[in-house]
Amino acid sequence: MKRIYLAFIALLTFSVVAQAEVKIQEVTSPGGITAWLVEEHSIPFTALEIRFKGGASLDPEGKRGAINLMVGLLEEGAADKDARQFAAATEGLAASFGFDVGDDAMSVSAQFLTENRDEAMALLRTALQEPRFDDDAIARVKAQVVSAIQSAATDPDKISGRTFDRLAFGDHPYATSINGTLESVAALTRDDLLAAKDAVMARDRLYVGAVGDITPEELGKLLDDLLDDLPADGAKMPEKAPFLLKGGKTVVPFDTPQSVVTFGQEGIERHDPDFFAAYIMNTILGGSGRQSRLMEEVREKRGLTYGVYSYLLPKDYAALYMGRVASANDRVAQAVQVIKGEWVKMAENGVTAEELEGAKTYLTGAYPLRFDGNGPIANILVGMQMDDLPIDYIATRNDRINAVTLDDVARVAKRLVRPDDLHFVVVGQPEGLESTQ
Repeated sequence: MKRIYLAFIALLTFSVVAQAEVKIQEVTSPGGITAWLVEEHSIPFTALEIRFKGGASLDPEGKRGAINLMVGLLEEGAADKDARQFAAATEGLAASFGFDVGDDAMSVSAQFLTENRDEAMALLRTALQEPRFDDDAIARVKAQVVSAIQSAATDPDKISGRTFDRLAFGDHPYATSINGTLESVAALTRDDLLAAKDAVMARDRLYVGAVGDITPEELGKLLDDLLDDLPADGAKMPEKAPFLLKGGKTVVPFDTPQSVVTFGQEGIERHDPDFFAAYIMNTILGGSGRQSRLMEEVREKRGLTYGVYSYLLPKDYAALYMGRVASANDRVAQAVQVIKGEWVKMAENGVTAEELEGAKTYLTGAYPLRFDGNGPIANILVGMQMDDLPIDYIATRNDRINAVTLDDVARVAKRLVRPDDLHFVVVGQPEGLESTQ
């Protein structure tokens, strides 16, 4: 019942916050931890988002999967509570904790009622500072990771994406799954998990966002109590990832009635002055559902797929321009041909005034819908900090979209969209397609 009450509070908070202006304050704790805060005292509920830069890319050589496994164990017992007792304590406080990791960051999400704030944060502190890593818990979570690895090995979508990564990034951590391999996961020890925790969960790579019923003074004390005993410094950050793929096709034979395709090329950095023009351009080319050119040409006109899309992926150590499509084996060659043709048209001709206006209307209208509760807003605050965006970005973002001109899009299309560099990884039994490198 308490969890149901927490969910109800979160829904109410959405109604309040979504209708209000997002006013962000920068808070510095007495111990020197910086956070961005949106105060909202109408509902006794707070969401806290903590992120550590580096993520699974900090796995040491030969220990791939260590950070992912460690993160999966943070809710499996801490201090004097085993996994079952920790879950019961969280439930009893009507709190919610989430731990996740990706290539570039590890995240800790917490939601709690004001009346239980101190107890909830004390419990979370044990997970961050005193995880148990019990043998039975390690074995249980290892089994879950092994199952995920085995499942991915027979999933054409995962095979396609992982093959692209391996070919694109060589020896960089981006080239391999954060889950690790069956061999690397089996070899991980409790000491490896303790080392992984200290490598990624350090104060020199810390970002915090908070939204809800908490003052700057209360937040500052909370953060010091929660995080002050973490290591000051973590592992060395990875090097930039060179993009190794040239234009062409890689076919991976797989017994399936339809082929799955990952396609991509080098992209554009988040801080590039042309990023907003590129973002709008991609919305028109492949990023806005049925309104995109790719959906119109590949699905609506020719019926080659149920869905096709493209997206900008500015990671911390590499910038990509990616896309996905799936099509029947006897039609996928045509889908690939049409996609490359749309790449050529965009590079040569840019977009029309009507397309530009439509994309701006869509992007500026959809933006406020992202602020649908304390948790998503806290997540946005952290993302803004990690992307080094100004604190007034939310208020100015739509102005930046509206400032993009046809000439801007034409310029970035010629610069970014490079049909000869586009590489397609096709997993299936495609007719009329062969590897070209």
